[in-house]
Amino acid sequence: MTIKTTGRSAKSVAGTGPGTDSGTGPALSWLGGHKPDAAAGVTWGVPWNRGELKREDQLALREAAGEEGTASNGAPLPMQSWPLAYWPDGSVKWTAHAAVFTPGQTAQAYRVVRSAEQPAEVTSSGVTVTDSTAEVVVDTGAIRCILPRSGPSIIREVIRSEEGMKVCCGGKLTGIREVRIQEPDGRTVREEQMVSEVEALQIEQQGPLRAVIRVNGRHVTASGRKWLPFTLRLYFYAGLEQIRIVHSFVYDGNPHQDFIRAVGLEFDVPMRGPSYNRHVRFAGEAGWFAESPKGLMMFRLNPPYDELYREQTAGRLIELTPDRDANFLKLMDDAATWNDYKLSQLTPDSYTMKKRTGEGCSWIKASSGSRARGLVYAGGEGGGLAAGLRYFWQKAPSALEVTDAAGSEANITVWLWSRDAEPMDLRHYDTETHVASAYEGAEEMRSTPYGIANTNECTLWCLAGTPDSQELDRMADLLESPPLLVCKPEHYHASGSLGVWSLPDRSTPVKAHLEDTLAGLYSFYEDEVERRGWYGFWDYGDVMHSYDSVRHTWRYDIGGCAWQNTELAPNMWLWYMFLRTGRKDIFRFAEAMTRHTSEVDVYHIGEYAGLGSRHNVLHWGCGCKEARIAMAGLHRYYFYLTADERISDRMDAVRDADYATVGLDPMRAYYPKDQFPTHTRSGPDWSAFCSNWLVQWERYEDTAYRDKMLRGIACLKQMPDRLLTGPVFGYDPKTGELQHMGDENWGHHLMICMGGAQIWMEMAELLNDPEWCDMAAEYGAFYTLPPERKAELTDGRIQGVDWNIPMLATSMMAYAAARRDDRQLAGEAWELLLRGGDHWFIAGPPEPLEVPAREYMKRMAGVPGISTNTVSQWSINVIVCLELIGRWLDNGQE
Repeated sequence: MTIKTTGRSAKSVAGTGPGTDSGTGPALSWLGGHKPDAAAGVTWGVPWNRGELKREDQLALREAAGEEGTASNGAPLPMQSWPLAYWPDGSVKWTAHAAVFTPGQTAQAYRVVRSAEQPAEVTSSGVTVTDSTAEVVVDTGAIRCILPRSGPSIIREVIRSEEGMKVCCGGKLTGIREVRIQEPDGRTVREEQMVSEVEALQIEQQGPLRAVIRVNGRHVTASGRKWLPFTLRLYFYAGLEQIRIVHSFVYDGNPHQDFIRAVGLEFDVPMRGPSYNRHVRFAGEAGWFAESPKGLMMFRLNPPYDELYREQTAGRLIELTPDRDANFLKLMDDAATWNDYKLSQLTPDSYTMKKRTGEGCSWIKASSGSRARGLVYAGGEGGGLAAGLRYFWQKAPSALEVTDAAGSEANITVWLWSRDAEPMDLRHYDTETHVASAYEGAEEMRSTPYGIANTNECTLWCLAGTPDSQELDRMADLLESPPLLVCKPEHYHASGSLGVWSLPDRSTPVKAHLEDTLAGLYSFYEDEVERRGWYGFWDYGDVMHSYDSVRHTWRYDIGGCAWQNTELAPNMWLWYMFLRTGRKDIFRFAEAMTRHTSEVDVYHIGEYAGLGSRHNVLHWGCGCKEARIAMAGLHRYYFYLTADERISDRMDAVRDADYATVGLDPMRAYYPKDQFPTHTRSGPDWSAFCSNWLVQWERYEDTAYRDKMLRGIACLKQMPDRLLTGPVFGYDPKTGELQHMGDENWGHHLMICMGGAQIWMEMAELLNDPEWCDMAAEYGAFYTLPPERKAELTDGRIQGVDWNIPMLATSMMAYAAARRDDRQLAGEAWELLLRGGDHWFIAGPPEPLEVPAREYMKRMAGVPGISTNTVSQWSINVIVCLELIGRWLDNGQE
């Protein structure tokens, strides 16, 4: 289906030209095997083999039949398609697709097929977008949403199409800025209300099945301060009454002065009818808080009002008349009117439900629990609005609030950071760095949150009436676990579109042992998130670095050993694990890590824009700000699987990260300013640049970024020992040239342990440069040679100093062994992975030991000596080696 797409150099997958009516194509199934129980718009990505899909080919969506969807049948279903990436030969590498699925009409499996048939027609309820100088109007057929181009409101109003009833009459961002100023005679603390100010609105995609509107702006405080720039996207699908919102903001304040007291999204909801026909709903961990501002429960409740009370509590309209119910209405007038409600999830394990009659009155506790599901509804006669916040308890402190429920307009606020919590404190944990004692990386104090970001997802439902508990449950499930269509692992693998990795293989005892270990390592970390409570607004999605076996905790207070922050590429480990298994739990873990590491661990504005912070007690605390932490290759898995526009922004934002190193040389502590504009290591710096450039090239066919990779490779070819040289070079980001400045001048293990090996192998597959392939193989064969052999092969230039941690080189060794058909080298790689003899190998699945009573604050189990560095790299290398040299495992038997 032909659509228009926006974005730099984006091209459409055509729907008008002739295609091959193959009837076959990638098989799709629902992530986790659970198809949506409620109407849902779904967007997903599909990879294609090199040369398989031409730009003019027609694509269709069909239900799949047969065993595990082995065949397609039926007429094509409405689907919107657009390209995400291209192969070097110009064929399409990844496509994105959007469709709407409704309960009862949703199959268990589908196929995207090339077909000569015309695409399925979208019914009259397709999405339309009307643009004008003052506003943009989006009509899904179910709702009509008006979005102003300026002012404080993101949403002016939402009207249900069928009834013509307004269910939202205003939506904006809100919050409180707390200003702390140190005066000579003490500290002044001032609170300022803040609200959104729209600065730009862009139509990124417009139907017929999916429309995306991007809004950019800032928060404006009562004093006129403009800060916290935000990007907010609204997603609409044909025929649906839902609006998905992805909200991102960047912190641009002084952490010692500018504290975020609260931040959230608020929506005004018209409330019609008497108070007893209005309803609020809040999701608990299992059921629902269901009340009315004016409940029918009295001191005594006699028939027939006891039955009416049950009807009211169920959310159904009741009728009371002055003639028949005069006495009861008089009692109702005397009864308290509960105007305000809030559910505050101040910790991941505790929420409190409260209500009050109005301003100046006390809040009354109504209930409490552990983990609320993050959904609220408010409405009256003619309908209302439900709003949900994804990862509600995982990213505490959050809250949901309804105010003025008995007035003409209620207000629903989704608090990303609850105003009942302490203000965000983004200051560093100390006034000095601790390089020697805590491995903090740099002597300079560069701990700053200026430029970090946070992204959150909210969904609105514009409803004709109060939903029952079953409908609310379906909405809560859709909110927390949005449905996604995914391909089979075999298809991802066969496409070769995401680098080199293997499918699970249990054909021999050793391979089965490796698979058990890989699965056990993932399960340990999944359980550890819960055991250790790795949750919170700024923390959720990350894991810790190193374990303290004496205190039975992770080294949360030791700078270089606390939060992992993409160190040694745990993102790649998790995404490889998903690609090879298709497991939903692994996908959600990797998704959370991608959201966190692409936002919190990197800088979006300021002097460090394009760089990220190395591991620390605080995610932004380390003085090392480097490109490899923010590199696009860590996040593209999620982008290609979901077509997520926010991740697209993040990958585009780092395409020129090499320029940031001119202002902050990654080798400044070792190589002071000289004739070079800056310095770079072939890894992890230049390899990270290549990761960014590769993504730009394959997404937009921008050959300028391909040429930057080729220019660097050409420079390496001229070095005394090609890729073995350095690894520190002089570098000019304007030309992309690497300049020789010595041999063996830094630790070589850093070249490969931050994803460099995986990037270089993918470059070898895409650049059609046999000499680069030879250089990569040469590196893998050279790494573990004895020092005297290294010196001999390089005429003494390389003496074998700092070729550390050989396990990290096993992927490169495997590449060399496969390319050279070298069984002995393959055996050495497997020996390092299976019997390394140091802490850089893993003997088997982790077995947590119960911590003795009284040695920890609560019942706990731990694995002494475990390190995420080791787990990530060992797992990545095993997965790659199984693909490249698996035939030489198990005593050399093929």
